[in-house]
Parts: sequence; structure tokens; C-alpha cells
Amino acid sequence: MDSSLRYVLLGSCFAQNIGQKMCLAGWQAVVNPLGTLYNPESLRSCLSQALDGGELPLFFDDAMQEWRCWLTNTRFRASSREECVRMVGEAFAALRDRLLAADVLILTLGTNVVYTTQHPLSPETSLVVANCQRQPDILFREHRMSVSEVETSLLKLLHCLRHHNPRCRVLLTVSPYRYRKYGLHGNALSKAVLLTAVDNVQRVEPDVMYFPSFEIMIDELRDYKYYASDGLHPSEEAIDMLWKRFQEFPNG
Repeated sequence: MDSSLRYVLLGSCFAQNIGQKMCLAGWQAVVNPLGTLYNPESLRSCLSQALDGGELPLFFDDAMQEWRCWLTNTRFRASSREECVRMVGEAFAALRDRLLAADVLILTLGTNVVYTTQHPLSPETSLVVANCQRQPDILFREHRMSVSEVETSLLKLLHCLRHHNPRCRVLLTVSPYRYRKYGLHGNALSKAVLLTAVDNVQRVEPDVMYFPSFEIMIDELRDYKYYASDGLHPSEEAIDMLWKRFQEFPNG
């Protein structure tokens, strides 16, 4: 990859780890300014919110007596709705500026599992959240996106980005992080859905690049010495090796 280009990285652990390496090396990169994003639909909705605008999905946390946003992580919170609107609005405005100036957008897909707010009296207002904000499980419905649903989210994201910044290249990657809470079989199925959807998107969008972080970690670095002590996250040595391969990856 070209260190002179301007990058925006959004998504799961690969985006976070490689983005930090880029920043430390002096590359022009912004990494997950809204917090870590795990699934394709959350990536799409956050990018759309930044570029197209619209009403922010805020809610009031009764237990903590503060306002929060379903599309950001827990650090975006305030005692008044006005302050939360200002804080979150500024974050999305900054992301918009970065996306409009970006040469490359790197998206890391972590899982096909999404959590949707449940509104029994008004189901049309339900939305996929980027972060459950430590709210009770009863407020959400878990859904596993199909291959076609992941494809649809990614294609809508690409359409939105190209409408606002047609020269920005997109690089997709799938996070090698293992989601233990889904079980090993469930995690494997989730990754299979993401990988299949990404491959299908590339067939209709040949300009979209793909970096095989998942394949490098699973096939080339399959020894457990390349995992952190939890056996789920890549170790520092593995991250260094992925960073080396990423720097050698062609831009197109």
C-alpha cells in the first residue's frame, strides 16, 4: 500500500490493529472514530449517517441518566440531549470530511450477527445497532445476516461512497478474530457468510480490493503461538506480520 495516500479504516480488529500501525508509521489514517464496528449493516448505516445525514438515533439511558447514540460506542454520552447531539454530530461531521478526502476506505467485517432494537408497538422504527450500549438483552433481537443481506449492505455502502467520493478505492477484509460466544461452529459459519458475500461483491464490483487477513491468520499463521493469551485475538507477532504483508499489498 502507498503511505502517501489518505486512509479511513472502519470495522473490527484488523482495522483497529493495522490502523494503529499506520498511524505510528506516520501514514495519513483515521481509525474507527465512532468506535469499533463489527457487522456490515452497522458499517453501512454509519457511513450513510456521515455522508447523507439524517436524524441521529439517540436514546436516553434511564439507569445512567444520560443520552447515548446507537451508532457509536459508549464514550459518546451526555447528560442532556442537546449536548449528545452536538458531540455525536461533530464526530459524524469529522468522519464525513475524512471520507470525502479519502483515497482508500478499508472495511473490516467481523461478524454477520446483528442486534436490532425491538419496538413491539412500532416495529418499523427498529434498527440495527452498532453498539448495544450495555443495555438489557430484552431490548434486542439477534439476527444472522444471510449472504444476500451482507451483499446488499456492502453494495449500498459502495453506492453511497461513490456518490460522494467517486475516486475513493475500497479495500475489504474479514477479521480473523474468533467470536467464542457463537461457538467454534457458529464462528466458522459467520466467517463463511462474510467471505462468500465479499467474493460475490467483487464479482460485480471488480474495482473493490480484498486483503486476505483472515486467510493469512488461519492458514499461514495457524499455530496458536500467533494468538494472544485468550486464544481469540492475533498476537503482537501476528499483527506485525500482517502489517508487513499489508505494506506489500498493491493498491490496485
